[in-house]
Amino acid sequence: MVDDMKAMGVTLAKCAAVDLGVQWVGWALASAMKTEKFFDLAGSGTFVLLAHLSRIWGGTRHLRQNVQTGLVTAWGLRSKDATSFRKLSSVFVPAVWVFVALMPTLILNTEQKDKPLGPRDYAGWLIWGLGFATEAIADQQKWNFKNDPDNAGKFIQHGLWAYSRHPNYLGEILQWSGVFLSASSVMRGPQHLSVVSPLFVWFLLRHASGIPILEKQAMKKWGADPAFQNYIKNTPLLWPFPLF
Repeated sequence: MVDDMKAMGVTLAKCAAVDLGVQWVGWALASAMKTEKFFDLAGSGTFVLLAHLSRIWGGTRHLRQNVQTGLVTAWGLRSKDATSFRKLSSVFVPAVWVFVALMPTLILNTEQKDKPLGPRDYAGWLIWGLGFATEAIADQQKWNFKNDPDNAGKFIQHGLWAYSRHPNYLGEILQWSGVFLSASSVMRGPQHLSVVSPLFVWFLLRHASGIPILEKQAMKKWGADPAFQNYIKNTPLLWPFPLF
């Protein structure tokens, strides 16, 4: 047990160092070239890199670890959220975002003992799949809407956007909740504190970098439009069945 915890600590420390290093390089390149195109790459790319490195350094590569790493990779290949988080800080906040959000996966990938798959694994993967589909569909619906010339100057309020004003962020939160739930199948004691991962993602999106910025922009653009006021009044901010 002590040896396992020590090995986990070493892997987490190595991952934290890589995380900070990649974020610093991304920030340096972006600053030197005066562009934000490196932000998404540095953010989502670090998730994928650390998921695979932790699985390699963990040395076991159990089925649960392989699936979890695959889910993080799938998320990272289509993620667009790094830029909004980056705007909060040059290096530190994005590095913390990556490490905290990925904590359940890093813990899982350092676990030496395997356990049979159980209800939490399947439930977690189902929640992740629901979140991934929600985010992908919402993004596609918005992309189609914005690329239709007839919608110039309008706001989207159909599809998933009729049930939540930010369904893409809802999908994001569900994905990180799902990977935590699956990873918790092998957690012990204080490792369960990594539940901070989905809570941290929710906090950033709901109260810091995501929704507050977009809501402010939307009010500035359409605040005087009665149709938009009606949309705000009748459409939940995030959860189709408001919880927060």
